[in-house]
Amino acid sequence: MAKSGRKAVFADLEEHRQRLEDQPMRVQFAVDPNRFQRYSATAGDILLDYSKNRIDEDAMAALFDFARSVGVEERRTAMCEGEHINITEDRAVMHMALRYQGDRPVPVDGRDVMPDVRDVLSRIEHFSNDVRSGAIAGNGGDAFTDIVNIGIGGSDLGPAMVTLALEPYGRADLRAHYVSNVDGAHIHDTLKRLDPKRTLFVIASKTFTTDETMTNAATARKWIADALGEGAVNDHFAAVSTNIEGCKAFGIREDRIFGFWDWVGGRYSVWSAIGLPVALALGYDNFAALLKGADAMDQHFLSAPLEKNLPVIMALLGVWYRNVWGFATHAVLPYDQRLSRFTAYLQQQDMESNGKSVTLSGKNVSWSTGPIVWGEPGTNGQHAFYQLIHQGTDVIPADFLIAAQPHESLPPHHDKLVANVLAQSEALMLGKSENEVVAELKAQGMDKERIRELTPHKVFPGNRPSNTIFYPKLTPEILGSLIALYEHKVFVQGVVWNVNSYDQWGVELGKQLAKALLPMVEGKPGADHDSSTMGLLNYYLKHKA
Repeated sequence: MAKSGRKAVFADLEEHRQRLEDQPMRVQFAVDPNRFQRYSATAGDILLDYSKNRIDEDAMAALFDFARSVGVEERRTAMCEGEHINITEDRAVMHMALRYQGDRPVPVDGRDVMPDVRDVLSRIEHFSNDVRSGAIAGNGGDAFTDIVNIGIGGSDLGPAMVTLALEPYGRADLRAHYVSNVDGAHIHDTLKRLDPKRTLFVIASKTFTTDETMTNAATARKWIADALGEGAVNDHFAAVSTNIEGCKAFGIREDRIFGFWDWVGGRYSVWSAIGLPVALALGYDNFAALLKGADAMDQHFLSAPLEKNLPVIMALLGVWYRNVWGFATHAVLPYDQRLSRFTAYLQQQDMESNGKSVTLSGKNVSWSTGPIVWGEPGTNGQHAFYQLIHQGTDVIPADFLIAAQPHESLPPHHDKLVANVLAQSEALMLGKSENEVVAELKAQGMDKERIRELTPHKVFPGNRPSNTIFYPKLTPEILGSLIALYEHKVFVQGVVWNVNSYDQWGVELGKQLAKALLPMVEGKPGADHDSSTMGLLNYYLKHKA
């Protein structure tokens, strides 16, 4: 669809918005007792309730027509068939191959990639099993008790989020740690509690040149060499990288180097060898189950009609609010403490993918793209920022996530958690009218003057949209499906916005400038910069001693 075509569709959707502005959701629910059945869908055991959105059948039909008109289905096919849809880097986008459970070939550039994928998975399985059994041990023969993954971005966020989310599947005597920040405090505070004799490091960097990762890797290497001797290095390190020679020069033996491919983007790489620390910490069977769950969502995305397709529905609702209603942010609110890094993971997934201002043809977009994604687990968030969601001046669409079953048997914790998540979505939808506030205060015996003073402060506008995603239990399979659900949502939105969701040039400029500034930060002469940068640099040099 041409640029003007998208603008015309947004204009048509604006007419639906104007019509729905005068139809509060509480009225829609009162009029239609089947609204939940009408606006909910499932994929396997995952339920998406999107009935608490400012929609009706005509608006949803227009959104599905929009998706078809911009070629979501065709673009989906192109991705699956290995076309180079990442046009700026001339690469295929084939992360689905990493978790594919079928037996058909998956060609990229004319070559079936599945033998290579399965070979790496087999190596991960054997290595992780040997570490967990003690067959692979430290230089002195001590079994490993701590795994430290050193990476950044997709080489950190994915495995760190998954390991925390699936904590019930871990072992008390084998702990995983994640170091990403170049701030020395991160690796210092991680290592100070560990025993070098029992620590295994995984260095995750495709090129083995990522500055933050290699700085932390050098510190870890020195820590091992100082404690155990230079000869111990190759017993305490593994790598996820394609730079075999760089890894070997570092001191990592070749049979502990696990590769992946240029058709795997960093934020889509937890399914690859980047997931090695997940297999080490949780066991390969649980890592394999994560892949299986992701593949189940892939098959749903590829086969379900758009009107019943969970990623498509969520994506189109996001477009509806971002482009038609003008809502700039989106909250992801898991009611699961172990999903406390899930929103941070989705920030990269969404904002790095669709935070673009030019189209696939390199022209400026004339509509808004990627929302600001944020959030924290409930119920903590209720006592922090929900005030703004309920009564603030900006409307913030939200996703609530909740499991029907906890891993712990600690009544009444989970019942209270579920009651809270259901209450929050209901409160956002219903709000509280002025008449309801007045009646409530009268029932408390309050006098008229005090009621008049308090009423404006206790009114909730309501009519604030949310999705609720329910699933039986946070298992490896369910987590895999949830991650893939959001991956495909981002893909669909990228197609609608006509942007390349698979490059990230926006992260490069700061890296380039940091490299140029480093000699000056170290006290060496260098080129002039703007007055602010020079002033800040001079302050640092004056006080660093």
